[in-house]
Amino acid sequence: MPLNVHFRTLKGMEMHINSELQARLEQMVIETGRPADELVEDALAGYLEELSSTRQMLDNRYDDLKSGRVQPMEGEEAFARLIQNTEAQAKRQ
Repeated sequence: MPLNVHFRTLKGMEMHINSELQARLEQMVIETGRPADELVEDALAGYLEELSSTRQMLDNRYDDLKSGRVQPMEGEEAFARLIQNTEAQAKRQ
């Protein structure tokens, strides 16, 4: 189902979203009293910020591995450490 969205910096954009998402958006419009285009713009801005942050974190971790500042570990070892840390944290609480 197309949704016409007008952003301040773009002339206009048509988005095709499924009926479930359309219904959720319409419900949010009712609950908040905000126009659909503002809600979509806010959601997209938040998503892009999170995506950018995640991309930067992954780039930094790759650079750490490539430079030798950190050493990779096998999946089994990483999983075992994760379990140990989770259990230790649960005991502290």
